[in-house]
Amino acid sequence: MDGPPGLAVTARDFGLRGPRGWAFRGVSVDAEPGSLIAVEGPSGSGRTCLLLALTGRMRPTEGRAEVGGFELPRRMSAVRRRSALAHVSGVTDLDPALTVGEHLREQALLQRRFGGPPRPCADTATATVGLDPASLPKAERTAVRDLERLEALRLSLALALLGRPRLLAVDDTDLKLSPAERDDVRRLLESVTEAGTTVLAVFGEAPRGAVVVRTTAGTHDDTKEAAADALAGTGRS
Repeated sequence: MDGPPGLAVTARDFGLRGPRGWAFRGVSVDAEPGSLIAVEGPSGSGRTCLLLALTGRMRPTEGRAEVGGFELPRRMSAVRRRSALAHVSGVTDLDPALTVGEHLREQALLQRRFGGPPRPCADTATATVGLDPASLPKAERTAVRDLERLEALRLSLALALLGRPRLLAVDDTDLKLSPAERDDVRRLLESVTEAGTTVLAVFGEAPRGAVVVRTTAGTHDDTKEAAADALAGTGRS
């Protein structure tokens, strides 16, 4: 699937402070369109919040950033429209009771509401991420609760790609995966960038050749709560 042109991402001394303290601060990045940007850092260092801030879903409080030439936070809505999230706990959670086919059909229907270029069909999106519904225990009727961790990640990516984002943000890409599965995910995300889309992803260990952004533990012990606080004020769309 040929992707739309990716968005350049730049930031200088970028930070976000919520009611409970700093989620992250002092982040700098300079990435060209179509880059793979790897976010590294210990748990609680604001990796998820950084993804949400750079996709226009959380309002930063310090520093400067531009995504595709759109300044944050002034043009947050423009960045949101051009980006998508995948595998972000509490934001893009899959419904365990729904089937793979139901998720794909629901997302396709939602995308038809928006104008712009034609959206890829579900078959194209699943092929792009290496998800073969026919190989699942009950094919498209397989419930999300019955998916392996890697297959659930692939489904989340396919749903995000149905919107033809120019920036794709993915959380916890290699959490609880085997080394071989991590390599599969790395190759998959690299293929998305090769098609044109910029990918911003949290890795336990950044892939070779990626633009690396590191977060460090701040004054806030639970950035998941910070994300919930900030999202309540800016919306999740």
